[in-house]
Amino acid sequence: MKGKLYLIPTPLGDLDPSSVLPAPVLERIPQIRCWFVEELRTARRFLSAAGWKGRIEELSLYEINEHTPREQIEGYARLLGEEDAGLISEAGLPAVADPGALLVELAHGKGVDVVPHIGPSSLMLALMASGLNGQCFAFTGYLPVKAPARREAILTLERTSARLHQSQLIIETPYRNDTLLADLLDACRPDTRLCIAADITCPDELIRTRCIADWRQAVKQGFTIGKRPCVFVLLSCPA
Repeated sequence: MKGKLYLIPTPLGDLDPSSVLPAPVLERIPQIRCWFVEELRTARRFLSAAGWKGRIEELSLYEINEHTPREQIEGYARLLGEEDAGLISEAGLPAVADPGALLVELAHGKGVDVVPHIGPSSLMLALMASGLNGQCFAFTGYLPVKAPARREAILTLERTSARLHQSQLIIETPYRNDTLLADLLDACRPDTRLCIAADITCPDELIRTRCIADWRQAVKQGFTIGKRPCVFVLLSCPA
């Protein structure tokens, strides 16, 4: 029987996998010996915590991250179909804002069955809890790093949000969270709403939706996000 590619979710923080992953995921993990992972050390720790019973050295682990050349991933894809394999990212759902997406594309090209498993998605959890439009939304991902381009991107997103009544989901490298927040507060209209969702599912989870005017006041009073995994959800009304 041809091997399948299983997309295995991981916790969004340093949590016991059994506290956030359903039983079918935990039952599947010990059955897979070939893994494509974003970071070897954390992957070994996760697989051990999630139920792998043998020696971790018995597993075949192949690293796929933002530095992995396409030709190397194409080489890994030659292994697909020989046996069941698993794909995991550093946190949450694999292949969503994750370099493992290319492996999934190549699996389809080879006719290998791709099986997604249920687990935490910071994007969907943030949108669910934001109170903003869950009927029409777009995931933008990362904005430009340079300030002028980032500001222009924010203005474009705000105009699109107002025109389509569309929630805009944005993520950022944790150490730039507060820089992005400052740019959002500077560029956006006072009545635009913004949800900040940080450390989702973790003990110090923060999910709060306010208008830009209120967020400006909060920052003046000392509010910061800090270096925490965070999703920003923005929704603007027509001017």
